[in-house]
Amino acid sequence: MKTKTNEIEIIDYLNTGISATGIKKLSQQLNISVKDMIRTQEDFYKKELKGKNFSEAEWLQIISENLKLLKRPIVVKGNKAVIVESADDLERLF
Repeated sequence: MKTKTNEIEIIDYLNTGISATGIKKLSQQLNISVKDMIRTQEDFYKKELKGKNFSEAEWLQIISENLKLLKRPIVVKGNKAVIVESADDLERLF
């Protein structure tokens, strides 16, 4: 489900899923690398991925198959996006 409020879109990818292409687009909107979108505190990351080197394409595939690895929530406005960890993060969209 995507929720739009006053031109802001909250991407609920845990319930709706998101493709590797969608993740790539979000990384561009966030202006960060795909690897920087990863929740490193997740058990799967700690047990299976930590310390390993993957290409961007491999990270995209890994994240799309394990959506809990993707930082959240991600809010999009136009061509810009932010990972909202505090109210200040959301202010960057305006």
